Amino acid sequence: MKISEILDPKAIVADLQAKDKPNALRELTDSLLSCEPTLNRDDVIAVLEERERLGSTGIGDGVAIPHGKLAGIPELKLVFGRSRSGVDFDSMDGQPAYLFFLLIAPEESVGIHLKTLARISKLLKDAAVRKKLLEAADQKAIYQVILDAEG
Repeated sequence: MKISEILDPKAIVADLQAKDKPNALRELTDSLLSCEPTLNRDDVIAVLEERERLGSTGIGDGVAIPHGKLAGIPELKLVFGRSRSGVDFDSMDGQPAYLFFLLIAPEESVGIHLKTLARISKLLKDAAVRKKLLEAADQKAIYQVILDAEG
């Protein structure tokens, strides 16, 4: 399964306004809810915050992949966000995060959840892809970068 098959282009935030981790999680969650209004905002945020307590999902190189599992959802849900100014996300390298993929998976999922995290990580390990995502003009251009990168 490709990232572009899970990511609704409307769930792309081209200009995150958040300056810190809690607000970034809220803003990304609100984008998710705009496409999935049946989800409970507090439940999603609680799952994400619980995962962050285990260790930051800021993986370095300006990237964060907040994720968690939620009961009662039938399939993976994905949001992409870009911050032009950077967010202090307690990243492993101590640097701000600029590119975010928020992933919510069904509670009982294991394999597909891990495969999707690995796919996102692989995509964002490519410095050229990160550069294109940072420079993309808008939501549509960001989605096109992801499509192109997945070939």
